[in-house]
Amino acid sequence: MATVRETTYDLLRDLGLTTVFGNPGSTEEPFLQDFPADFHYVHALQEASAVAMADGYAQATCRPAHVNLHTAPGTGNGMGNLVTAWHNRTPLIVTAGQQTREMLLLEPRLASRRAAELPQPYVKWSHEPTRAQDVPAAFLRAYATAVQPPAGPVFLSLPMDDWDRPADPPPQRRTVATRFAPDPDRLRGFADWLAAARSPVLVFGAAVDRADAWPAAVALAERLAAPVWAAPAPERAVFPEDHPQFRGVLPYAIGPLAAALRGHDVVLVVGAPVFRYYPHVPGDHLPEGARLLHVTDDPDESARAPVGDSLLGDAGLALAELVALLPPTDRAAPPPRADPEPPEATDPPSADALFAALARHWPADGVLVQESPSNLAVLRRRLRITRPGSYVTMASGGLGFGLPAAVGIALAERDTGRGRPVVAVIGDGSFHYSVQALWTAARLRLPLPVLVPVNQQYAILKAFAELKHTPGVPALDLPGLDIAALAHGYGCGSTVLDDLDRLGEVLGAALAADRPTVLPAPISTEVPRIL
Repeated sequence: MATVRETTYDLLRDLGLTTVFGNPGSTEEPFLQDFPADFHYVHALQEASAVAMADGYAQATCRPAHVNLHTAPGTGNGMGNLVTAWHNRTPLIVTAGQQTREMLLLEPRLASRRAAELPQPYVKWSHEPTRAQDVPAAFLRAYATAVQPPAGPVFLSLPMDDWDRPADPPPQRRTVATRFAPDPDRLRGFADWLAAARSPVLVFGAAVDRADAWPAAVALAERLAAPVWAAPAPERAVFPEDHPQFRGVLPYAIGPLAAALRGHDVVLVVGAPVFRYYPHVPGDHLPEGARLLHVTDDPDESARAPVGDSLLGDAGLALAELVALLPPTDRAAPPPRADPEPPEATDPPSADALFAALARHWPADGVLVQESPSNLAVLRRRLRITRPGSYVTMASGGLGFGLPAAVGIALAERDTGRGRPVVAVIGDGSFHYSVQALWTAARLRLPLPVLVPVNQQYAILKAFAELKHTPGVPALDLPGLDIAALAHGYGCGSTVLDDLDRLGEVLGAALAADRPTVLPAPISTEVPRIL
């Protein structure tokens, strides 16, 4: 008779979940014993890195990923990036070992008290099977829950003595829908509002990229001759940023956002919250007299929006239907936005100069993974994303995602055979949150350049302190950190980029290397403005 472990591994094969991210612990060893040769265990040195690697891998492969954590402490270690996976809408199957069932009443060492409650509310479903024989079926339900919209992480707590128990017959494989179309009558109403608008504007969110809907987004923008904004703080690029109708990213505060939309009477938001705000700058949510139309696949996102009429549906399907419903307009297209002025020469160079140089040497078909909050505005202004699936960051605002996510994405590019170059831009503060990911990248021999703007401070927090008039905040400087030495310690190459004229040469060498290369780049300590 087959065991629970054998039946579960057969199911994981059928589901395509043969790559497991994790950091092994004693409660996981019964699951991992005699690890099958056709599976790949991606070893992270800390659970937060494991979760973010799995997140990046799932986003790049457009498939769910499995990450295996170590009972309650390991789940706790991974929680920050589990919060990010929730906001990123990433389908992750997160499993964690649990102590032996026969001892759970005693709450022994490494038992997880209320295991299914621990990761909530940042999972779609959380469960500890009542019987060992329920484990395979729980995996199947977890998979179905993770991929259905809105996609997201799920959690299973699995007692360590379940794996050798005799299994029930394996659960029957079944498929579930991962997209749903909008209500046609309500969609026609949206089309009527847009057709009658004097000056419509489009706001697109990350779901447009997840739905592979850039062509439909471009077609709708051109049909309406409307300007296009990315929704505030997007975790993906949502529209070709070299398109003449693209305006940039909306500010993520209430008053400034409404000011950016002034002059428009109909605002169509597709695939984004309404809106992702921070910090609090009060004002009206919309310009006076404007009407907002909201397309989302998430009922909760629709319910919490402070303004607007909502329509539930897949972003790509809704955009395609709107293009079909709307007649061409005789409005003139808006003029293209101006290119930024050349950066000023300073010593050390500004972040603006660094990213202008990066844009000049950006690899064809490159994927940018970004976690440099204080430099984000200048990075996005200088480096314009022009292809789908080419920009990834954290939707949660929490640090420690970018570096391990870049490792997962680079691995996915190799595993899928696409081989797109992946470049991470990680601030010197963010770099230390999940620095252990460098070791995994080195062991996997991934050609991953990690560009680190070094300003030796939490500049984003200094900017918030200025905005909120909170002087005297401690611990905002970061002296005495040797990023190159850390890179070498984890088995990576490293070159200090103290001359921007060398960036093209150094970046090219890093992309051709057989290991990750960390590129610390000293920049000025100028504190950016938040808005």
